[in-house]
Parts: sequence; C-alpha cells; structure tokens
Amino acid sequence: MIDPHLAGRLDFAHRLPTAPPLPPGRHALGLFETRDAVLVVPPGLEPRRPTPLAVLFHGGGGSAERILPMLESHAGERGFLLLAPQSLFPTWDLVIAGHGPDRERLDAALAHVASRFLLDPTRLIFAGHSDGGSYALSTGLANGDRVTHLVISSAGFMAPLMQAGAPRIFLSHGTRDAQIPIARSAQVHAARLTQAGYDVRFAEYDGPHAWQPEVVAEAVTFMLEPAADGEA
Repeated sequence: MIDPHLAGRLDFAHRLPTAPPLPPGRHALGLFETRDAVLVVPPGLEPRRPTPLAVLFHGGGGSAERILPMLESHAGERGFLLLAPQSLFPTWDLVIAGHGPDRERLDAALAHVASRFLLDPTRLIFAGHSDGGSYALSTGLANGDRVTHLVISSAGFMAPLMQAGAPRIFLSHGTRDAQIPIARSAQVHAARLTQAGYDVRFAEYDGPHAWQPEVVAEAVTFMLEPAADGEA
C-alpha cells in the first residue's frame, strides 16, 4: 500500500489556537530560510471566531508575491485568511517528481496558521493558477475530507494518487490559452470530475493563460457562499 504522504495526504487537523494571533497585513511565517510561506490577515478579523482560510498556490516559476494579487483584495473585503506557500524549487514537487518537501512545508504552514487563528472547518479552500492550479486540484482531491472547496485556474493536469471526501470545485480556463489548451485540460477535468460525482462549476472565458479578475470574483463568491442544507 502506498504511503499516504507520498499520495499527498496532509497531517493537518483543525485545533484550538494556542499562540497569539497576528495583526492585519502580510506576514512571512518564519518557518523556512528560503521561500517562506506568507499569510495575509484581513483587517477587523476576530481571531477566536471561525474564519475561512484560502491557501493559494503560485504557478511555475512564480512566488507568493506574484500570486497574492489574485485573492488579496478579496481577503480584505470578505474577511478570510489567505495563505500563500512557496514551492522549494521553481515549481511544485508534484509537477517535478511527486509529493515530497512541498507537502511537508504545506503541513507546517497550515499547522502554524491554526495555532494562531480558529479556522472554519467548512471553509478550507485550496486555490491556484497554472502549475499551482494543478497542485491545488491534485492535493485538494487527496484531502477532500478536510479541504472543502477548490478554486482552480488554468490547470494543466489532475493527478490525485488517492481521493477522499467531496470538495466543491470551481474550474476556470481561457478559451485562447495557447500554453495549456482548454480542450485537453479543463474541459476534460470538468467532465471527469462531474462524472465522478463532484459538485463542479466550470467557467470558460475568452482569454489567454492568465487569471481573470471577474472570474476570480465569481470564484470567491462560490467558495464563501452559504452551504446548502445538509452540506458542510
């Protein structure tokens, strides 16, 4: 049987905070000497009330600083925590060879945030663009008993080595994406996920390989909207 960690399973579990909360703003977590994880704390947050957490994964060759604009203004306006991990290498380990140091670093970052803020177990979101979208989708499906929503932009592949739970999924992709053509990526992913029984919302837009502000705004509403009766 495959080691669950090699299949992308996280050790993260919700817990009561034991450390003081961080003030509003951007914070490097101080966990790693290079390519540290960054947490955005919105203004007016009540740290002892359950708060949604969105984990945002950058694209290949990217960084927390480059990807944060995708969701940072929404975090401030809608009052959710925003965590941006960074891959140890130019892109995520899953893209290169399989789950390894990036899974370990993600677990450490999640545990650190949970030690300072009470997280809402019904709103743990994995989001990402390009390689980050592929990583969020694959890792999110492997941890869908904890990750409740996936917001996936222009992902090239979907490679979960195991599946758990049933996260709700928002897929978006540009119809003029020359880098990752939609016909062999998002359209295939949407069909397969729907067939497998996942709740999928698929947004095609007239655009290239780049996230679109209006589509991201729609995705934020999707990930924060009240759950239907009987759902998490």
